[in-house]
Amino acid sequence: MHKIVQLYEGKAKKVFTTEDSEVYIVSYKDDATAFNGEKKGTIAGKGVINNLVTNHLMGLLESKGIPTHFVKELSDNETAVKKVTIVPIEVIVRNIVAGSLSKRLGLPEGTKMSKTVLEYCYKDDALGDPMINEYHIAALDLATEDELKKIAEYSFKINEILSEYLHDLGIELIDFKLEYGRTSDGTLILADEISPDTCRFWDTETGKKLDKDRFRRDLGDVEDAYKEILKRLLGK
Repeated sequence: MHKIVQLYEGKAKKVFTTEDSEVYIVSYKDDATAFNGEKKGTIAGKGVINNLVTNHLMGLLESKGIPTHFVKELSDNETAVKKVTIVPIEVIVRNIVAGSLSKRLGLPEGTKMSKTVLEYCYKDDALGDPMINEYHIAALDLATEDELKKIAEYSFKINEILSEYLHDLGIELIDFKLEYGRTSDGTLILADEISPDTCRFWDTETGKKLDKDRFRRDLGDVEDAYKEILKRLLGK
């Protein structure tokens, strides 16, 4: 399988067409951004780690009945994926208070909530990905009622699967972002990535952050944190 035309370059990935009209190639980059692109940098080895971690977790989810875009790992930083049209909604699953939720609600980071919270944001960098609810989604025709129901159902199930799996590896899944896409026949599947870029991972013993917050907040040891996730998940 070969890259033919670059369709898109985002903050963390490039997407290419292939000889198969229903398959794209995603190439992961080491570029790092935060605060909607205001902060920029590079995390050495990030592209490889995010690719390998994403594929590993997508495979786990597939085995548990979650449909994903994963087709085949092509190299350390490139993967073949199903062609999808991305639903312009970012889904944020929150188990423990952190980040923007801490600021919005005035609660200290690390506060445990009695129930998992699902949030939706409108995917638009120019607008800063504003938070929206089910009524906005319906009014803007971003997803059908059935799709939104399935998105919520999948997201809660993904949270259960990943939380249990990661906890056994000494990792607390604080919160994470998901994106979904529609295949050519309209099937809704999980897309994008699941990595230290899109999840908050804390060490269950020490509370050490093992994710992009180390870059966002200038905490240091960024590369080591990403490597630690790869080591715990894949033993590499």
